[in-house]
Amino acid sequence: MKEFHLEYFEEAVNYMLQHPQVKGPGVGLLGHSKGGDLVLSMASFLKGIAATVVVNGSVANVVAVLHYKDITLLPIAADMKKIKQSQPGVFDISDVLCNPLEEANRKSLIPVGRADCKFLFIVAGDDRNWKSDFYAQTACQLLAEEGKEKPEVVLYPRAGHYIEPPHFPLCKASVHKLAGHVVTWGGETKAHALAQVDSWQRTQAFFHKHLNQRKVMESKL
Repeated sequence: MKEFHLEYFEEAVNYMLQHPQVKGPGVGLLGHSKGGDLVLSMASFLKGIAATVVVNGSVANVVAVLHYKDITLLPIAADMKKIKQSQPGVFDISDVLCNPLEEANRKSLIPVGRADCKFLFIVAGDDRNWKSDFYAQTACQLLAEEGKEKPEVVLYPRAGHYIEPPHFPLCKASVHKLAGHVVTWGGETKAHALAQVDSWQRTQAFFHKHLNQRKVMESKL
């Protein structure tokens, strides 16, 4: 990943808004990890976004330069000296990214206060990829500064970074292509599994509430 152009995603949003099976007047976004900061950027800059769910995402643009028209967000700086070895051959990168609120890093901060949609932040308390809780609270702060409604934040204290749909197994560690190491993602097996079930139900209910204006139906499966 070297650069992203938000117009690429804007084309998809416009396609969905014009689709005969899309009720409108807005669409929902769901993003995890790097996808989390992408959907935050989409909600901040694009029209037609009604609801956004961010799962362990960053409030700063990460990894690659982001372009939209005449706007450029730089990738947040990283201090690779802060990589720690949690066990032999496995590394902890949770402290690597710099603080986006510091003046030197503000050009990476996503202007979430510009967004005009409902937000749900799913946060893992044992996220070893980066500081998801801090990013969610920073997003709340940015929205409050612009007089926007406080978003919903749900914290799962013992869940790890990869909160996926229910019944996906917990990924404790794997090769991180960008870091170049096997890294730990955090999480305890049972607590993480329960977080996946609960967060998936909350995500569906959130979208039904803000896109369908009706309660989510219970699954019969």
